[in-house]
Amino acid sequence: MIRVLIADDQDLVRGGLAALLGLEEDIEVVAEAGRGDLVVAAVEEHDPDVILLDIEMPGLSGLEVAERLPGRRVIIVTTFGRPGYISRALAAGVAGYVVKDAPAAEPAAAVRKVMAGERVIDPKLALSALTTRPSPLTQREAEVLRVATGEATVADIARRLFLTEGTVRNYLSSAIGKTGARNRAEAVRVAEERGWL
Repeated sequence: MIRVLIADDQDLVRGGLAALLGLEEDIEVVAEAGRGDLVVAAVEEHDPDVILLDIEMPGLSGLEVAERLPGRRVIIVTTFGRPGYISRALAAGVAGYVVKDAPAAEPAAAVRKVMAGERVIDPKLALSALTTRPSPLTQREAEVLRVATGEATVADIARRLFLTEGTVRNYLSSAIGKTGARNRAEAVRVAEERGWL
């Protein structure tokens, strides 16, 4: 029996995926989570063989969760086929990356393949990831942009990241230039769309 944990912030999607996988004779859904920041504890408690993660969840993104679960069999199941996300997922060591509009049999097939030691990546997404340039942002620029989402002021960002306000302005200016944006809100949007955050 393959023990599976499903994490998705949309109840209907999570429940539907659990119901589909529950119909399989060799798969058991042992836990579900609706927030990314609850996944690591759920993994420790239930010790699943395979973890299915959505990317965009409150608390922590699926990519951030995958980075905190080295050595675990993780499959990203998402609506976001952005090349930057795929590259980041692969860098985090995920075993699979499938989109939610795949045929209904795909999640179970992906779970079985990953359990058998194979890597499962949607072919169109894999090609897209290979032909897309990597993020031009440094790790610190990306971190500043992540914190800059919403209404955070330069002072807020500086306090949160233990930087001076001048340093934050420099990182923001550099990130705006590298994304080709006109302002920081647009830089955040561009970086998110390209999967650089």
